[in-house]
Amino acid sequence: MLNFLQRIGKSLMFPIATLPAAALLVRLGMEDMLDIPFVTAAGNGILTNLSMIFAIGIAMGFAKDGNGAAALAGAVGVLVLEGGIGAINEEINMGVFSGIIAGVIAGMLYNRFHDVKFPEFLSFFGGKRFVPIITSLVMVALSFVFGYLWVYPQNVLDATANWILNAGELGVGVYGVLNRLFIPVGLHHVMNTLIWFDFGTFTTESGEVVKGEINRFLNGDPEAGHFLAGFFPVMMFGLPAACLAMYAAAKKHRKAAVGGMLLSIALTAFLTGVTEPIEFTFMFLSPLLYLVHALLTGVSMVAAYMLDIRHGFGFSAGLIDYSLNYSIAENPFMLIIIGLVLGAIYFVVFYFLIIKLDLKTPGREDEDEDFVEETQEVGQPGGASNDYEAKAYQYLEALGGPENIKTLDYCTTRLRLQMSDRDKVNETALKRYGARGVMKVGKQNLQVIVGTTVEFLADAMRRRMEQGNEAPPEAVNKEESRAEASYSSRQLTETDFVMPNTGLVMPLEDVPDEVFAQKMMGPGFAIDPEGDTFTSPINGKVVQVFPTKHAIGLETEGGLEILIHIGLDTVQLKGEGFETLVEADQPIKQGDPLIRVDLDLVKGKAPSVVTPVIFTNLENETVHLLKQGRQQKGETGIITVH
Repeated sequence: MLNFLQRIGKSLMFPIATLPAAALLVRLGMEDMLDIPFVTAAGNGILTNLSMIFAIGIAMGFAKDGNGAAALAGAVGVLVLEGGIGAINEEINMGVFSGIIAGVIAGMLYNRFHDVKFPEFLSFFGGKRFVPIITSLVMVALSFVFGYLWVYPQNVLDATANWILNAGELGVGVYGVLNRLFIPVGLHHVMNTLIWFDFGTFTTESGEVVKGEINRFLNGDPEAGHFLAGFFPVMMFGLPAACLAMYAAAKKHRKAAVGGMLLSIALTAFLTGVTEPIEFTFMFLSPLLYLVHALLTGVSMVAAYMLDIRHGFGFSAGLIDYSLNYSIAENPFMLIIIGLVLGAIYFVVFYFLIIKLDLKTPGREDEDEDFVEETQEVGQPGGASNDYEAKAYQYLEALGGPENIKTLDYCTTRLRLQMSDRDKVNETALKRYGARGVMKVGKQNLQVIVGTTVEFLADAMRRRMEQGNEAPPEAVNKEESRAEASYSSRQLTETDFVMPNTGLVMPLEDVPDEVFAQKMMGPGFAIDPEGDTFTSPINGKVVQVFPTKHAIGLETEGGLEILIHIGLDTVQLKGEGFETLVEADQPIKQGDPLIRVDLDLVKGKAPSVVTPVIFTNLENETVHLLKQGRQQKGETGIITVH
């Protein structure tokens, strides 16, 4: 049942995507804007035919291949259903429910009969042409049933609508909390559809009756907008402030890696009101944190209602809709005040809970830095890749291959999949390739939160599923480049490596620590340092800065990885006496300062300041130590690697 409702929620997103166009046309044509009545009438042409639009969109969403025959069947179905019901009882008005019912049935009938075969003399009516025919027959039967029975659910819905719409602060508060709590299972679209497009009626000056909070607000209903206004402070200020809290709570050496991603999803929420990319960053890490978010949404809704604020949107509660509908709203500036206060509350509460509960929000994960670096390579926010073909290949591989996917759909921000064997899914790899989160539903279903580019990724994945998921050339070239870096460029000449500090050079065997002396972490050498600043011995980049600042990982331009571990057992100092001067993923050149150390303090609190310099990813290469004894910082000819 949950999966069925989720399919409805997913399918609703296609027709809902038409609302911004409708809202824009309605507003632009009004007297306070361009004063062109036919433009407003054109926009209302969408809003007054939502049942038809929903039937078409949902039918396409339910159809296994999104074929236009399903859309036509949905349109036929809603016309037959509404026409038959109207002939039986003119008092019945199913609203968007007629479109939802017709769309679901048309989509299911398409899946069942789109390839049906008939005898040759009836073959013209076979296959996809049969779908609108069978849909109309089924809807005739349903119109007879609903024509006599829908009056009872209509009374229940009317009573429910009246309670919610007239319950004041309680009604808007409960709606706000439930709206957020339903997001994890994707059912918030179903509830929103009732509030936005069905509850409440308003008669315009022209005598036209419109239904639903959005439609009524855009057409001037003085009672509409209370169930929409409270979302603006949350989406424009609250959740961006949560992103700021996550950035502030991130580990210092990971701030640069996650800052771009958090900034992008915060701007998306502020401008457009699309918040799922933010919510999925903490939704499953801490149910408590998400519950707080839901409750704060309810608080915002109640505050807006108590201050008699009415505002609305055509798509979502971002700056675009806030500005577009500002002039027809009531007390809209107060939403900015509420937003600033709410933003401060979000920041304080989120930062406190993240630190107090040690939540693994972005930048606080336990994965090593290679994980962060790799995510940037393949297109995680902060990286540069927008190659959906390459990303589709990676996602399909992480999902266990095309043969492991029974169905693939998507909604605003997430892939919705039915898997053959969910145990084959590599969640770590999906997150590495850019997924914000992974959610398991039921026994076979999986949702992968991608972001607002999900449609392009899903289309690329479908193409690859049909054609075979052959590795794209860039992926092959990348592997070849890595192989070349691993074997032909993985060497250091006498000038490729310089002394990172003045001090005594010694072989690893002389280090008073068995782990290093026996080369358990890799070959290299050691330095008994004299200076307080360690500089880069190579040209390359920083790949890891340890949280305790006592060690740093570097990578040469040829792919050799080097660990500089300052002192022995210095991890116990928890950063005391160390100051990092670079960040992860930062390019470096020979001589660039890396870490500043208070040697006197460290000597007094650690067993030794002897610093192993280890090559951690050698395969067939050998480290040759050319010099020993006291050497100056920046001196060449210390080692070679061949």
